[in-house]
Amino acid sequence: MHLFASFAVTKIYEMTKIISYNVNGIRAAVRKGWFDWIKVVNPDIICIQETKAQPDQIPIFDFAELGLKSYVYSARKKGYSGVAIFTKEEPLHVEYGMGIEKYDFEGRVIRADYGQYSVMSVYHPSGSSGDERQAFKMQWLEDFQYYIDRLKKEKPNLIISGDFNICHKPIDIHDPIRNATSSGFLPEEREWLSGFIDSGFVDSFRYFNDQPHNYTWWSYRANARARNLGWRIDYNMVAEPLKEKISRSLILPQAKHSDHCPVVLEMDS
Repeated sequence: MHLFASFAVTKIYEMTKIISYNVNGIRAAVRKGWFDWIKVVNPDIICIQETKAQPDQIPIFDFAELGLKSYVYSARKKGYSGVAIFTKEEPLHVEYGMGIEKYDFEGRVIRADYGQYSVMSVYHPSGSSGDERQAFKMQWLEDFQYYIDRLKKEKPNLIISGDFNICHKPIDIHDPIRNATSSGFLPEEREWLSGFIDSGFVDSFRYFNDQPHNYTWWSYRANARARNLGWRIDYNMVAEPLKEKISRSLILPQAKHSDHCPVVLEMDS
């Protein structure tokens, strides 16, 4: 009698968890228990927008205790804008800014390059304060597209995480009719975002989820968050060559350290 043993071989996939979070002031988020939340969620990379802090105001030693290295690009104006990347793996290279003075002055872009991909934390301007800033935003969108088109030739495996300050489609905003003329949902902004995605990116959340009422930002007014009257303006955009490596994408509205909430991307690495 011959005995045959069969062995089930399980392939173990290593996952990379990337979180993008507009914290609307990193020091305020820390006071709201943000570090305890990070310990539980345990991301590999955190992309932050609106740090509203200078480098010496970032609690880098607290991040180090969590095993995270800190890379910070602040606005020159104190208490304004600013982006950062906190990462377990040390990047091969970190790029600060996009080489355009008027944008880099506001601390809006930082990129970390790894072996298989690059991760960018970006904070797109808001145009809600008036015509001048809306014009600034539209010029930024044109310049950012040009910058990314060039960058992809060198870094094709690009993940862009951040606050785009644009709702893409009516499904992404609680009241598309009344907000049709609001900055962040203007036809020209939405058209730009469609073009940006068509240029070679995947909106990772919509890759898995086509349901309404999924938002990442809520006004502090009118009890909007409790009523889920929100906007989806925070994204993890994944370059097409990485599309098959996307394993999961989530919005975490239960995290309440900001008027935004975190968005999560998990990649097979």
